[in-house]
Amino acid sequence: MQSSNPILKKYETPTKSGAGFAYEEGKSAYSTALTPGETAPAAGGPTDIAFETITAGGGARLTFADVIVKSAILFAITVVMAFIGWALVPSMPFVLWIGVGGSLVFGLISAFKKVVSPVLVLLYSASAGLMLGSLSWAYNQLALAQNYEGLVGQAVIGTLTAFGVMLFLYGTGIVKVTGKFVKIFMAALISYALIAVASLVGALFGVGGGWGFYGVGIWGLLLCALGVLLASFALMLDFEAIKQGLAMGLPERESWRLSFGLLVTLVWLYLEILRFLAIFGGRE
Repeated sequence: MQSSNPILKKYETPTKSGAGFAYEEGKSAYSTALTPGETAPAAGGPTDIAFETITAGGGARLTFADVIVKSAILFAITVVMAFIGWALVPSMPFVLWIGVGGSLVFGLISAFKKVVSPVLVLLYSASAGLMLGSLSWAYNQLALAQNYEGLVGQAVIGTLTAFGVMLFLYGTGIVKVTGKFVKIFMAALISYALIAVASLVGALFGVGGGWGFYGVGIWGLLLCALGVLLASFALMLDFEAIKQGLAMGLPERESWRLSFGLLVTLVWLYLEILRFLAIFGGRE
């Protein structure tokens, strides 16, 4: 399937020979590296094997291991900073706003930056960790006041479970990421975003007991559930982006961008589950 990701599109432009951009540029880089007087082997020979690890400009080609390692690094930083945020926010409430502000700034810059910056991605993961730890502490205090224990642990388990289920559904092909899937998902996401903004405005005026539309009876819980479902299915797009990136032979540095996208979705999913459990627990 042709990629709908604007970051990936520039890598999939076909050449006259029918091969992809990364394929031809990789062969060109390999040929340039030949010693004077040395000729490139014929098609199907050593060149076609060697260039598989080379991409445009002679750089390393993206591998699945690259994405796994970068994702593990970002996840570890996020978790460590979440513990720090949890510990600091009771006496230093401004830590929450540092986390929120940093997540927005570093996240938006990383999302729209043409050349991925590992430093900005790492700063995003650190800021997101502070935000998650601070918000988790606040939600936990609210839950304890309502005699609801284990909220944060349940949200973590729920996030990991959703990730595992979506990975299984995608890996087995039970759910396929097609053009129709993307269109339906984007329409639902835009609608949900508009409702969320309206809910935020309503919350400022006390709607739903401060929860906005999310706190309005059964409809609020259904809206929360919709948020969890959207965040879960967004993981499918991340899996597909990684798959396409590997197939197109992206440069190794793009592993940072793919891992960043996966982390953003997991942060969103965790927050949606945390809010759903908090509101559901409050009703109980």
